[in-house]
Amino acid sequence: MSVLDSIIEGVREDLAARRKPLAQLQEAMDQAAPVRDPLATLRSSEMSVIAEVKRSSPSKGVLASIADPAGLAEQYEGAGASVISVLTEQRRFGGSLDDLDAVRSRVSIPILRKDFMVDEYQFFEARAHGADVVLLIVAALSQSQLNDFHQLAEGLGMRALVEVHTNDELERALEISPKIVGVNSRNLKTLDVDAQAFAELIPRIPSDVVRVAESGISTRIDVEFAQSNGANAILVGEALVRAGDLSLAMRELLGLGRIEQ
Repeated sequence: MSVLDSIIEGVREDLAARRKPLAQLQEAMDQAAPVRDPLATLRSSEMSVIAEVKRSSPSKGVLASIADPAGLAEQYEGAGASVISVLTEQRRFGGSLDDLDAVRSRVSIPILRKDFMVDEYQFFEARAHGADVVLLIVAALSQSQLNDFHQLAEGLGMRALVEVHTNDELERALEISPKIVGVNSRNLKTLDVDAQAFAELIPRIPSDVVRVAESGISTRIDVEFAQSNGANAILVGEALVRAGDLSLAMRELLGLGRIEQ
């Protein structure tokens, strides 16, 4: 069993334990904050940042305790992030829907629910908890699921970040006419990272699609490499949650240097 398969197995088990009647979710969706479309903000600067609230990962273990996810998200917003990504998978990433609720209550920019979306219930759940964007991992879905889930997300007013790692996955992604495509340099089946995925795949994504570089981005050189291959945005978690000075870390990633006193 691959790492991805193992994660999805746990996601399905946890989902079964918390599943409620859709009527209850509908009530919560009716009361949820209006959707904030991320497309304009992701295109509003030379390089946009999707900053991640991320406690741990299968590859690195514990990254940060993050006792106050909403406070961290506020710092991200203040530092210039365009979107906040909130991990809600519990077993491997230490996240929760409570984190999503907390972040939504404190920031005004779009929020991505970062999870392994394998059941339509999760999309209603995401909107009920205030998500504006959801993640669709092509490697985790059949083509019919990918298409149906993309339509469901859009039907609920959300956008989908469609994530790929290989040429075949990119071809499948482009079949559904996505608005946002993320190239993950990490192979979710083995957890190996290869930044050449950016060079191989990002240039093949149409220019009218927001192109996001994901994973393995911790230095200005990493950002420049992604940008040189056509990335409009970067998704960064570990480098920010481990930073002593978050604002400075963001500025250094974007090549803005230190703030003059």
